[in-house]
Amino acid sequence: MANYLLAYTGGGIAQSEAEREAAMAAWGGFFQKLGPAVVEVGNPVGASASITTTGTNGPAASGLTGYSVISAESLDAATALVADCPVLASGGKVDVYETIPVM
Repeated sequence: MANYLLAYTGGGIAQSEAEREAAMAAWGGFFQKLGPAVVEVGNPVGASASITTTGTNGPAASGLTGYSVISAESLDAATALVADCPVLASGGKVDVYETIPVM
């Protein structure tokens, strides 16, 4: 089994309390469905900075809005697990990256 980083970008922002509750319920159901595959639920992300050898160059260009970590047998299996991720329903996307253990 390997771990996979789910990098969320885009997606809609709930405008009303009812939309926020529905979004939270959708995410709760998604993580419940993933069950033991969830290594880290993760978090949304906020302000960012892009740092290079020339210093800080403003906000990061990735558009990252959140992340999670799951465990799966393969990249294909990880991708299949997130096919119904709630961020997709609100116009966002999920990039799936295999993490490489270094220790």
